[in-house]
Amino acid sequence: MDSQFGIANLWAQGDVVTRFVAILLLAMSLASWMVIIIKALDFMKYKKLARSAKDFWHSADFATALLKLGDDAQNPFRQLALEGREATAHHSNTKAQLHDTLDVSDWVTGCLRNSIDEFTARLQGGLAILASVGSTAPFVGLFGTVWGIYHALLSIGLSGQSTIDKVAGPIGEALIMTALGLAVAIPAVLGYNALVRGNKSVLIRLNSFAHDLHAFFVTGARVASGGPTHVVSMKRGG
Repeated sequence: MDSQFGIANLWAQGDVVTRFVAILLLAMSLASWMVIIIKALDFMKYKKLARSAKDFWHSADFATALLKLGDDAQNPFRQLALEGREATAHHSNTKAQLHDTLDVSDWVTGCLRNSIDEFTARLQGGLAILASVGSTAPFVGLFGTVWGIYHALLSIGLSGQSTIDKVAGPIGEALIMTALGLAVAIPAVLGYNALVRGNKSVLIRLNSFAHDLHAFFVTGARVASGGPTHVVSMKRGG
């Protein structure tokens, strides 16, 4: 046969709609892979910061402990420690305000929770793109297939040739769109699930760190994992 079949021929023979669907699938694929790569690098960074946060409590005072968290303004553990310190100082040093109706424990809890919520929102940024791509890409590919089959059948009808060799090629090319839709959707879904699990592990460590910070700022000691009454003292200096 002289005809050449494949993606190149599908592009060359396709109309505006077919090409638009192909470009849309390509854009969706690029967007999902960019999100996966960027968020994966962020996860590796936060996982490393979570390990370094363990050294926070092996310090003589708060100022020394803070130095161990580095000076990265995007470090959620450092932001949490600073938020707890500022919340405690604000509650005890300001004049009479509405927050005086709350005890220091509730006030610090609320401030730490707000900081965690802000980080959670930043951590989940981009996941909506993966969810959207994973759920819509197969249907976009299916639309491209239906449109391609429609035009293939019209061309076959106009040519008057309905033999299997004349039908199989154009129909097979149209089915490529469905395969492309799945090829775009599967990595997006797998990436989404992996990132959700990774984010959950980071948030677990951040919440544990926040629990220890709350105990430290309220009682002056960190609650250790050995038991509810075992505390590790650390000066608040700095």
